[in-house]
Amino acid sequence: MRQGCCQLPAAVAGKVLDRLVLLEQVIGPEGVQQALIDTACFDSRSCTLTREVIFWVVLAMGIWTELPIRQVFKAARRLRPGEATPHRSSLCVARQRLGVAPVRRLFTQTVRPLAAPDTPGAFYQGWRLMAVDGTVMRVPDSKANAAAFGYPDGGHRGRGARPQIRKLSLVEVGTHVAVALTIKGIKHSGERTMVHALLRHLRPDMLLLWDRGFFSSALWKTVIATGCQLLARASCRLILRPITSLADGSYIAQLYPCDSERNKDRHGIEVRVIRYRLNDPQRVGHAQEHVLLTTLLDAARYPALELVCLYHERWEIELVFDEQKTHLDPRRPTKPAHLRSETPLGVLQEVYALSLGHYAVRALMVQAAATQQLDPDRLSFTGCLQILRCRLPECAAQTPEDLQAWYEVLLWEMSMERTDDVQRRNRINPRVVRQKMSKFKKKRPEHRGLPPLQKTFAETIVVIR
Repeated sequence: MRQGCCQLPAAVAGKVLDRLVLLEQVIGPEGVQQALIDTACFDSRSCTLTREVIFWVVLAMGIWTELPIRQVFKAARRLRPGEATPHRSSLCVARQRLGVAPVRRLFTQTVRPLAAPDTPGAFYQGWRLMAVDGTVMRVPDSKANAAAFGYPDGGHRGRGARPQIRKLSLVEVGTHVAVALTIKGIKHSGERTMVHALLRHLRPDMLLLWDRGFFSSALWKTVIATGCQLLARASCRLILRPITSLADGSYIAQLYPCDSERNKDRHGIEVRVIRYRLNDPQRVGHAQEHVLLTTLLDAARYPALELVCLYHERWEIELVFDEQKTHLDPRRPTKPAHLRSETPLGVLQEVYALSLGHYAVRALMVQAAATQQLDPDRLSFTGCLQILRCRLPECAAQTPEDLQAWYEVLLWEMSMERTDDVQRRNRINPRVVRQKMSKFKKKRPEHRGLPPLQKTFAETIVVIR
């Protein structure tokens, strides 16, 4: 099929959206074109908004999240006299025509772990630190989203106010890069069932951290079959009888699929158990028993105290969700839900675009930190995001040499955007909810889809004499 071309005039460098040159340093134009080819997204005729052009607009939406789609197009293309900007409806139709598949394909072929062996805080004795966890995101309350994703169950208070999706991510702890994700509607999803879609991304050089909500003997067996090492929290009620006591207070035990297999001593998996308590009354979980299981059995090489501290690196994934939901795409008066797409395919496309936008920021931060031999955690995500949004339209380099010089200055500016503390602050994080229940009545099904009013306001007024 003959590929159509864009009717908009290109800039000197041959770019239609000529203010996204900097973004191409992370997401190359060859990757975008290959994603379109792999998913058979072709244009049969010449038009203003080809699939390649709208692809870059969608990627730019992952950076300029506060702008409507028409303003994103304006931000991505320099002003030219007499040239009209495509209408919002044309951009929305072009988004629908592009679909989800090319954006998902670009994510899978572009996003990868970024930490090098010398990246501070990314490895533990040669193991690349990874974490897995999920988060919930609210989507606009449209009929299509409600049918596709469903509402959360509010118990005796009824269902939730808006449809929700659950996103499960596999994150490189040292760089905050979400290397893989899976998405499902809230009505038919659970983290333990969704995690299987991410296991194919595990490698033998990785050490995976997960919370006790993921724990099961079957899942443990599946993960270690990939060659990946594990450090996970388990319930203190789990029966783990000591077989061999180790010098650091931990011990070796057998993990069984069920009680009957334990009683018959069959199909057990050898694990190392670390039990500990916190003696600081100010700490959350004070005096409670905590249990960690790991495949790292050598107590001399992997001391229990180091592993207990290492497990708390798992909380870096919560900061990743905070970066994506609070800083990259925060709630605002014009966007009461986490996402703004009214259709299920638009929601999925938006999630992948936001994930690619987050990856672009984090990739630049890793490069900037490497120029100063810094831990990427020392750089402020919010500060670097604002620098990228500010500098992205400024890059006007026409030659590779000019672009490289400008790019080095950008990385230097990002490397100066540091957090206040050299080490993470000693924080208190009580498990409490800030937002209280509303005094207003809850939105019910009878309040949705109301027929249009037949009278004007003036026609409804009855003056009382």
